[in-house]
Amino acid sequence: MIRRPEEFLRCSFCGKSQNEVKKLIAGPSVYICNECIDICNEIINDDEQAETANVRSALPKPQEIKNFLDEYVIGQEETKKRLSVAVYQH
Repeated sequence: MIRRPEEFLRCSFCGKSQNEVKKLIAGPSVYICNECIDICNEIINDDEQAETANVRSALPKPQEIKNFLDEYVIGQEETKKRLSVAVYQH
């Protein structure tokens, strides 16, 4: 069966026809084009970067970690410094 031009498949998100985009991916009764996928990926990446920035700003600085360790560990100054930096970086 040959489709007439008005029967071309369309992206369920932006409405572009299969002839207007590079790829049209089919799902169960929906279609999404490569351009909408790119937009979705940008949104996801932006959200992940924002989450990472929020987590990073909430971490105590290495000096704060060392000060905490000083309350519980006697001596071992070099080890406490290295451990504080390692915890902060990971």
